[in-house]
Amino acid sequence: MKLVYKGKTKDVFALENGNYLLKFKDDCTGKDGVFDPGENAVGLTIDGVGDVNLRMSIYFFEKVNAAGILTHYVNASLADTTMEVLPARVFGKGLEVICRHKAVGSFYRRYSDYIEEGADLPDYVEMTFKNDEKGDPLVTKEGLVALGVMTDEQYEDMKAMTQKITRIVADDLLEKGLVLYDIKFEFGYDADGNVMLIDEIASGNMRVYKNGEYIDPMTLSELFFA
Repeated sequence: MKLVYKGKTKDVFALENGNYLLKFKDDCTGKDGVFDPGENAVGLTIDGVGDVNLRMSIYFFEKVNAAGILTHYVNASLADTTMEVLPARVFGKGLEVICRHKAVGSFYRRYSDYIEEGADLPDYVEMTFKNDEKGDPLVTKEGLVALGVMTDEQYEDMKAMTQKITRIVADDLLEKGLVLYDIKFEFGYDADGNVMLIDEIASGNMRVYKNGEYIDPMTLSELFFA
């Protein structure tokens, strides 16, 4: 294997068969030692979070694939905390896609003049460029198309996929008495330009509450697989 990228929460290796291997780590995004999926830097390390993130990713990727939604998932090894994935190109230099069911986090900080914290949102999708120095700036569909990052069709596909996947995750959590407030995804595209879900679907990328109380990633994983 050849190391091709060291990420915040995963390292990426190239495999001889043309696919890639993601090695999950115990690092989480956050600030001042507090987890926050919306932050753009590693803020803390939680022992075992890589394992539970992979475990949840396997569960949801298999469910999303079964729903006929294109992803990069091939297989995984819990013993090595790794996941084999199909090759995919990222949009631009990297794009994060957030689907929000509640007004919390960075969304509320931006728009608190117009909405109450915790208010319902209608499967609200927003996209940000992955750029730590610029604070992951928001970008509109028109901006993405004008900048040549993606086509109008790719944007609409990505938005629809985001809402469908979020609903799959939210419904599953709700069965366990858990409420999804927001979730962060990453998408790429294959050699034919088809949009596919990449990265992970894990507790470290979502904000979940139970009885109005925030559930941290490790506790969420424990509750989910209990």
